This record gives sequence, C-alpha cells and structure tokens, in this order.
Amino acid sequence: YNDVFVLSISPMQEQYRPQEIESAVQAEWRSRDAFRVNEDTAKSKFYACSMLPYPSGKLHMGHVRNYTINDVMTRYMRMRGYNVLMPMGWDAFGLPAENAAIDNGMPPAQWTRANIADMKAQMQPLGLAFDWSREVTTCDPGYYKWNQWLFLKMLEKGIAYRKTQVVNWDPVDNTVLANEQVIDGRGWRSGAIVEKREIPGYYLKITDYAEELLDSVVHKLTGWPERVRLMQENWIGKSLGAEIHFPLAPSAQPSPTGGEDAFEEVIKVFSTRADTLYGASYMAVAAEHPIATKAAESNPTVAAFIAECKHGGVSEVDLATQEKKGMPTGAFAIHPLTQEKLQVWVANYVLWGYGEGAVMGVPAHDERDFAFAKKYGLPIIQVVDLPGKAFSLNAWQDWYADDGVAINSGDFDGKPTAEVQQKIALVLQALGLGEARTTYRLRDWGISRQRYWGTPIPIIHCADCGDVPVPYADLPVVLPEDLVPDGSGNPLNKCEAFLHADCPKCGKPARRETDTMDTFVDSAWYYMRYCSPDATGSMVDARNDYWMPMDQYIGGIEHAVLHLLYARFWTKVMRDMGLVKFDEPFTKLFTQGMLLNECFYREDASGKKRWFYPNEVEVKFDDRGKPIGAVATEDGQPVLLGGIEKMSKSKNNVVEPRDIIARYGADTARLFSMFAGPPEQSAAWSDAGVQGAFRFLNRVWEFGYLFVRDQLNFGPMPELGNEWKKLRREVHLILQQANFDYERLQYNTVVSACMKLLNTLEDSKTIPINPGDGYDAKRWFRCEGFSLLLKILYPVAPHLCSHLWRELGFATKYGDLLDTPWPEVDPAALRQDEIELVIQVNGKLR
Repeated sequence: YNDVFVLSISPMQEQYRPQEIESAVQAEWRSRDAFRVNEDTAKSKFYACSMLPYPSGKLHMGHVRNYTINDVMTRYMRMRGYNVLMPMGWDAFGLPAENAAIDNGMPPAQWTRANIADMKAQMQPLGLAFDWSREVTTCDPGYYKWNQWLFLKMLEKGIAYRKTQVVNWDPVDNTVLANEQVIDGRGWRSGAIVEKREIPGYYLKITDYAEELLDSVVHKLTGWPERVRLMQENWIGKSLGAEIHFPLAPSAQPSPTGGEDAFEEVIKVFSTRADTLYGASYMAVAAEHPIATKAAESNPTVAAFIAECKHGGVSEVDLATQEKKGMPTGAFAIHPLTQEKLQVWVANYVLWGYGEGAVMGVPAHDERDFAFAKKYGLPIIQVVDLPGKAFSLNAWQDWYADDGVAINSGDFDGKPTAEVQQKIALVLQALGLGEARTTYRLRDWGISRQRYWGTPIPIIHCADCGDVPVPYADLPVVLPEDLVPDGSGNPLNKCEAFLHADCPKCGKPARRETDTMDTFVDSAWYYMRYCSPDATGSMVDARNDYWMPMDQYIGGIEHAVLHLLYARFWTKVMRDMGLVKFDEPFTKLFTQGMLLNECFYREDASGKKRWFYPNEVEVKFDDRGKPIGAVATEDGQPVLLGGIEKMSKSKNNVVEPRDIIARYGADTARLFSMFAGPPEQSAAWSDAGVQGAFRFLNRVWEFGYLFVRDQLNFGPMPELGNEWKKLRREVHLILQQANFDYERLQYNTVVSACMKLLNTLEDSKTIPINPGDGYDAKRWFRCEGFSLLLKILYPVAPHLCSHLWRELGFATKYGDLLDTPWPEVDPAALRQDEIELVIQVNGKLR
C-alpha cells in the first residue's frame, strides 16, 4: 500500500490538491482495512455511536457535522490508546418509504436500498472511520427476526399484550395517523376528516418499569445533558395523589339484572390535588366512557356530540388548545364527602386513554375546568385561599399549582392544603371511596401500525384458537418486498401469499396479522446488534458484553424522549431475560446542534410555497452585509427570504457535501463543520467560513512544503535560547488547552488552537539564528511544533495530516499517525526563568 500512496502523490507538490491527497489516503486506509475493530481484552474499549440515519437519499452538511463529531472523537480516543468502535447502519423501515413508493410507483424496498447505496457512497469521501463490517440495516430479515423473537418472549411474560386503542383514523388512506399528521382535524395526505376509532393493537408494558426508568434518569445518568434528563423525567411524570370514587345517583344506576350495557356504579378519577375535592361542581367523562355510551343510546343529541368528539385529536396538546365543549348525559354522581349531586357531562377535553377517562370539574383551580364552567354556567367554588391574592370569577388565575389554606372545605377549613391532601385520602379510604395513589403520565407503548413497511407482528389469527404466536422455529415472518402501496391502506391485506397461514395449534387455515411494528422498535436495540452483527443464534452474544454499555451516544435533541426512553426500556427487558448484564445502554449522551441555512421561497395564489435551493437564487445585501432581498437566477424575479432554518430537504436549504468536497475537499468540509460553533449549539452555514477553512489548510500545507525544503531535526532537544523557549512554552500551552477541549468535546476551540499553533510556528520565521543556538535549534523547534500541530489537527482533518505526516518523515520515525500516541504536555516547557509582572507603585503602573 505504500507504493500506491507514494505513486499517487510524490514528489510533494507545492500546491495543495485535496482531492488527490484524500483519494490516496482513503485508498491506503481501505487496503489496510484500517477501521475494522475486534474485541481486545488487553485494551480499554471505547464505544462511540451516532444515532443511525433514515436513508432519505442525500446527505447534507448537517449530517456531516453530526458524523464528524463522532469521527473526531473516535480518532482522538484511538490515539489515546483505546480500542474504539464506531459503526454505522440504517433505520430503514418507516412511513416515508411508503409515501415515496406511492409517489414513484415502486416498492419501498427498492427505494430504500437504492437510497442506502447512495448515502453510503456520499459518506465514504468524507473519510469517516466507520467499521463497515458491522453495518446494520433494520429492514433485513436477519435483523428484524429478533424484533419478532423478543416480542414473543415479552408476550409469554405478559409484557406484551393486546387491547383496543383509540387512534386517529384516516378513512380515505385507511391508516392510523400520528398526532402530528392530523392538521386542523384532517389527514395530512388525504385531507379527509380524521376520526377517532377504537382498534385492537399490541402494547408493551413500559409502565411496569416507570419507577426504575425515573430513578435512573434522576440519579444515575450523570453523563447526560440536564435538559434531556428533565424531559424524560417530565415525560414519565410521576404524580402522588388520590383515587377518588364518585358513586352514581340512583337514577343513573344500571338495571338490577345488569347486562352488557350496564356501567360502573362509581366514576373513578385521579387527582394530584385531593385538597380541592370540595371545589368539585360537576363531573366530565370522555366520549368513549360507558356513561357517555349509555346516554347516547337514548339521547340523539348526545350521540351526535360524541360523534363530533371522535373527529378531534387524541393528544394532550390537542385537548389543551381546542375549544372546550360538552353535553350533559342526564346522569348524576354523588360527591363522596358532601353528598351533593353533581351533573355528569361528556366533554371533548377529557381523553379516554389517560387515567380513568373522567375528571372531577374544579373550575376555581383548573384552567380547563374554569373555561368549561364559564361557558356552561356551572358553579365555581373557591376552596384554596392564597394570602395576598384576591379571587375573581371574571378571569382565570393560576391557583391550581399553588399550595395555600383550605376554605369552604368543611372540617378542613384553615388547614394547609398539603396537610389536607393527605387527610382527605385517609378519609376516602375509610369510607371505601378512594385511597392514596401514585400514577405516571407514561403510558404503555403501542407498537401496532396499520402500515406495510415495517416488522411483521408474528401473530396468526385462527377462528378456533384465537390469536396464536408464530412458533420460534418459523421466525422470521418475512415481509414481502415486492408490494407497491397505492394509498388505499395496507397492501398486506391484499397479499394472499402473506395473509394465508396454517394455525400452529390446530392446523386449520388462518390469517396472519397485517399490522407491523412501530419503527421505534427497530431503533430500540440496533446499537447492541453492532456489537455482534453476524450472530445467528441469538440477538446478541458475548461480544456485546465487551462493548456495552455504550461510552458515548451522539444524536439530536429531537430524540431526547421517545427513542431514548424506549431504548432504555428495551435494555431493561433484555436484562431481566438474562440477555445483557447492564441496566442502562448509554453512559454518556451528547446532543449536537443543528446546522442552519437561509431559505428562499415563492408563494402561489393558493398559498402553496415553492422552496428554492441556495444556488438557485442571487441574494442582495445592504452596506452591512445583511441580506435585504433575493431573486431567482432562472427568471430574475424576486423570491422571499424565509429566514435561517435547520437544513432540511423540505425547504431546499441544504448544502450537499459532494459539492463542497468537489471544490475544497473533505477536510475543508470537516474543518468548517467543527469550527462553525460549539458542537452542542446550532450554527449558521457560511460560504465565507468554508473559504476561510480552506485557506487555513492551505497555510498548513504551505508550511509543510517549506518544511521539507528546510529539513527536520529528529534528534534530542538541543540547548534553546530564550526566544525559542518562549515559543516552545506557547506551543505547549496551546497543546494543554487543546487536550482540555478534546476531553470536553469543544472541537471548535480545538480548531482555534490549531490556528494559534500555526501562527506560533510561522512566528519562528522571524527569529534570527543566534550563534549560540545554531541552526539545529530552529529545525528541532519546528520539527516538534509541526508534529504536534499534525497530531492535534489530525482527528479533524485526517487526510491532509496523514499525508504530511508520511511525506515529512514522521511516519518513519514515530509510526503511522492513526495509532501514534497522543501528545502530552512537557512540564519543563511550561516553566519560566523570568516573568513580566505588572505592579503599582505610588499609584503608577510599573
């Protein structure tokens, strides 16, 4: 491989030609298989991983920033002596592939695999140190077999179960929609009015792990950003409160003979503020509650209102923002302490899937209840008094979150509300009408999706035997990859070859489950599969014990809750089944900032926007360099400035790395993405910044070129004069700072350190050679200083540094830069024989 490398580049050129250098260096890495990693118990391991991407087709510079952060860390830790793993894979299932298939008339599998090949080809010129031998693609049967296997194990242990769920249903596309896919009550694609529909689906009991998930995120995950830990804590949402039972008034009780239409004798609610119980002036139930269903049977007005409620959203955000509406059911409940009759309403702001599907209306101390009571003229009873705050019925005041003193609360008047909460719970328990209770906002994870492109759920439905699990020996249930969705629902429902199966119990003809798994299942454990990607007899093997838990996970803040929460839950389930030996999968988490860019658009008469790529517009600037307008190059007509937004293909404001690489080289793309700002913060794209990065690398090259002509001194350190000692001290101070910045992942200031170091080396040109120093001092100083610059800069700009390292003879002396030990600060270099100190004498500086 040395011959290949030398023939491509030698003799060293005066001009920096990044494309030639990068092509040759990458050829050398490939010939050595330089980034393939094996388990080595003699070395400390370091596992760093970026969240696997969705294969959307094209990389942009935002992706480059993310993967370069990982790459810089990997190369740095390898030089630190660690056995480092940096894998890559593809989150290949999901709805976008189905939508693309509908638009393009091709199977999602074809579209997905073509995009994977394209994105991988775009990654390779960046010189990323991925161990491609561990590549994982989640749509491969060899991978999703283990999704199915663990699902069946969870089914056996009762962690997985089947129940009906209330979902957003698009009656035109015949599919379930996520909450964010419902826009103004209509399906985002079809425009049809969305319905609430109860359909059966499979759930995983993540709530069984709620307390452990919460305890770990609060007390153990100290290597995670505080805001991510807080987001997870809030999502789990532990609440201490009371379950309260409101008996139904006699007229609302079911008939003595009961029957299928009979409903409960009490309405159960959960409240974190039992101290406000005396303020309850009505009850509200969800549209799906048995009381509402019973009322609808005899009241067409209630039935019509329930039908209207089923066209609303099913998220808490929807309920909080929509207009509060209700309808009396005709039923009454008995207040458990005052014995007063409370009217029972069906209300659109009560969600059946949360809690008991019912709330006690306390208008004085809950904003939603206040709005509802004002609209329908229901009583508003103040039961909490806050010193210094006057109560008003005219406008909502945020009383609910505050503790105070109980009023209008019978025997509890005058007592602190915190004390009242505890005592009311005890009273209710004595009456058999409630008890103290802990609840969680977290809900069980529904994994069923009425979509095609996902992991098939391994269940067979038999008319005689019911729902029968697929035998383990028959896994994987393979998803047919030749189907083309047409937007009319799940094509698996029309695929007889997939649908037909014999019942594993009785052997009679039966039907396969056509729901597929949520793609969060795929991403819940892929990082473990990287550790043993070729294991055929198990999900993971002993190699997983070597690499996991992961030392550093890198990804966007948008995954702070669901993906990370599901991965943590999945890990704990695997632990309890004896598959892994650790509790948490990710020791440290780093959430990188986005790369931003200006976006441009035109709007037609219907309000539809057409977005332009940056290279399709000409921007006009004012005297201060601020953009004041733009025109499209195609017709010279104005386009609107859309502001600075995250790079996104939906707004065409992406910059593709292939364009930057073709013009400036991969090292420039990498250097700019690291220098643009602190990695955890968002940063704006800058053409001038890219040019500045390229100029800096040219300066490094030019200094190295002059260095060759100047020759090097690899011998022992000679006697240095004061001028050389000062410069060497500056060099080692910069190294000290760079070491500190590498450890805290501040790669932008690492690049700054490299710039300062080059400036220091260039300053050495002006120092005259004293007779006592000799020419060796200058050559030795430059030899040490430039070798330090190449080492510090190498993780960021590996191609240029690798080439110069070899070309200047450092490889012959110290070995390949890939595995050269990281430089340490020489304490002797930092000592000073003489310092200049500013003091004040009689008020004057000296």
